[in-house]
Amino acid sequence: MTAPTPDAARPAARPGRPRAGDGRDTRGDVLAAAAALFSSVGYTATSTYAIAERAGVRQASIYHHFRGKDVLLRTLLLDTVRPSLDLADELLDAPGDPAARLWALCDADARWLADGPVNIGGLMRLPEVEGAAFAEFRQERDRLRARYDALVAAVLGRPAEERPAEATLVFGLVECVITARRTGGAEAVRGLAPLVADAALRALGVDGAALARARAAAAELVPVVPAAG
Repeated sequence: MTAPTPDAARPAARPGRPRAGDGRDTRGDVLAAAAALFSSVGYTATSTYAIAERAGVRQASIYHHFRGKDVLLRTLLLDTVRPSLDLADELLDAPGDPAARLWALCDADARWLADGPVNIGGLMRLPEVEGAAFAEFRQERDRLRARYDALVAAVLGRPAEERPAEATLVFGLVECVITARRTGGAEAVRGLAPLVADAALRALGVDGAALARARAAAAELVPVVPAAG
């Protein structure tokens, strides 16, 4: 069982990275309640009854939208990774400096992991996520990782299919936001995203002048980057 964190103690609210808004409906309330409970007491210890109670709905309402607890967690996980994957696809195909495109992706991805009332990224590290029920999420996350690999390769001037080892470091830097938020709460990661993006480029050997140019060029990609939810 996971000990409650400062984030998880807050009232339920719509979790995760940005996705299409559907108002405050039962489905959204159930997802928010599930995210808060999975993050605070763990997946195994959370019952659908507890989710319904926190969401303020009847237990039968959960099964109207979701077949079970595993579907709830899978939905939360996919909602977490897909906006980043969509953005990575856009940035990978965009023209211009690959360092700027990588900076924009790292910054946006880290912001999404830092924002919101619940540390939704922490759900990716639940042991249950290794099970067969969550194979689709793992595939989507692998696709996101491949986009990072390709952008890192472009920054290094290497073929995209090379999958440079440095990409592991960049991806890990972005996801360190999850651990930082778990240990220090939301306040600990406020404003961390641009520092993560800077660190990612410095880890690839980008010097100060080139980093400043990449940051400035990334600002021109703002219309491409969705606002954090």
